[in-house]
Amino acid sequence: MKELKTIWSENVNTTQYPRPQFQRQNWQPLDGYWQCAFAKGDLSSPDIEKTECKIKIRVPFSPESLLSEVGRTTLPDEVLIYKTHFSRQKKNKTALLHFGAVDYECKIFINGQFVGSHIGGYTAFEIDITEFLQEDNLLTVCVVDPSDSKPISRGKQKSKHGGIWYTPTSGIWQSVWLEYLPQNYIRSLKITPDVDNSLVSVIATTSDGGTSFKIITEDGKEYSTDNGKIEIKLDDPILWTPDTPYLYQFEAIYKEDTVRSYFAMRKFSIGKRADGKHCFMLNDKPYFMTGLLDQGYWSDGLYTAPSDEAMIYDIELAKKCGFNTLRKHIKIESMRWYYHCDRLGMIVWQDFINGGGNYKESAILILPNIGIKVKDDRYAFYSRKDEEGRRLYYCEMQEITRQLYNTPSIALWTPFNEGWGQFDSLKVCDHLRALDSTRLIDHASGWSDQGGELRSIHKYFVPFKMPKKEKRPVILSEFGGYSLSLKNHTFSDKTFGYAKFKDKEKLNLAIKNLWEKEIIPAKEQGLCASIYTQLSDVQDETNGIVTYDRKVVKADCKLLAELNGKLNEF
Repeated sequence: MKELKTIWSENVNTTQYPRPQFQRQNWQPLDGYWQCAFAKGDLSSPDIEKTECKIKIRVPFSPESLLSEVGRTTLPDEVLIYKTHFSRQKKNKTALLHFGAVDYECKIFINGQFVGSHIGGYTAFEIDITEFLQEDNLLTVCVVDPSDSKPISRGKQKSKHGGIWYTPTSGIWQSVWLEYLPQNYIRSLKITPDVDNSLVSVIATTSDGGTSFKIITEDGKEYSTDNGKIEIKLDDPILWTPDTPYLYQFEAIYKEDTVRSYFAMRKFSIGKRADGKHCFMLNDKPYFMTGLLDQGYWSDGLYTAPSDEAMIYDIELAKKCGFNTLRKHIKIESMRWYYHCDRLGMIVWQDFINGGGNYKESAILILPNIGIKVKDDRYAFYSRKDEEGRRLYYCEMQEITRQLYNTPSIALWTPFNEGWGQFDSLKVCDHLRALDSTRLIDHASGWSDQGGELRSIHKYFVPFKMPKKEKRPVILSEFGGYSLSLKNHTFSDKTFGYAKFKDKEKLNLAIKNLWEKEIIPAKEQGLCASIYTQLSDVQDETNGIVTYDRKVVKADCKLLAELNGKLNEF
């Protein structure tokens, strides 16, 4: 395989505050060079945390990535051990240790003492380490990652990558940091905009259960409560859209703790166009969501973008091409990525993480595409027999929803994709709606449709045609996949795509024909949204509008902007 670096490889920067929507002043970044080791065993192995670490690794990049400077895969029968030293910066303060994401299961030690653990490779967690701190401290993180050897949530990661499957990401792959807080502090905020009534509600959860807090808005207005909830009425609110991504800034204050945050006034819903056909609505107006599938992989950092500038580049490239939506595909991003979508104006469709046992062609490829529907309570058919895996899926869904609930740009959740690890999807949707009733749900993207609120279709090899008798809103949640391999910008000589082209001219002519002959006519017939595959090349896949190293844009941005502009004409 070839080593491909992005233009940001030589200027790596991951030390901005990791949670822009829940920000404090007193924090200590721990990203940088740590020591690591790979040891045979598991997390129950005696004294595994005492393993000597001699390999230098750059956190938060996984050892499999170029930017980690390790270049080594963590095997399923190994423990990846990290160690770093840090000094305590604040005394007489509560110290919270934060991890953006660690794949997959980990145990944390401070000065040799166990302080906490976490299961799940995609969500953030924190540990109160106050009582374990000294002046100088040793932080040890022990991680195991079964990847595809066990029926866990793992997304596109596979031990033997190729085609649509990619190199695994193990261990720490998002930022690590400390926060120093007063004894009583705000644990979380739940922010819910209500466009219909021109108000926003903010619910605060505190460390000691207190319910009296206040909010100061950017214009200096102060609101307070003693019941844990504040509602702010807005006069003539500025509505968030991709063209006007206005964010309201505010501070939440509880006793001696202050958190800076923001919200946006926006509403996503389903409605009817003037001709009576279904459509998506943004702030109660018909809105066509035209987007790109976004895998979130980087040629040098794998799951981890090398810098904020890299994340911003992808979002701005999509906007330059006239897209207003990114479907974040089977991956949860860092909170900084969502912040940039919020402030730059990019709608997000958020997938949950697929898992389960080995994928069966009969379930994934064959039967759904010849019109045979199989109920997804047949766990063996969908490789979901493992009861613990199904239980963990619900736990992860709750963590993901809680973590991303306040993100203004997220319009839609996707619990399952193409039947991969799908189970009880309608029950899952009921559970999801109880967690978040403010967004749309694509219960089964692609196929294995069980009758959810949307009819979600994937089309690659044959022309797309609107289903004639469908009474639900129709979305084309994947299409295209047109491939162009460019010398010196490909990961492998074995390239994958759904239709291959020899040069940019032929590629862009095909894209033009695809929009003009299929997508634009389908929109006139009632199509609500479309997601083109994909934003960037990823390893063997060369079907991005930009190369894997982000150095060559293959698509004609001006052409795409003109084509996409026609989709939002109502």
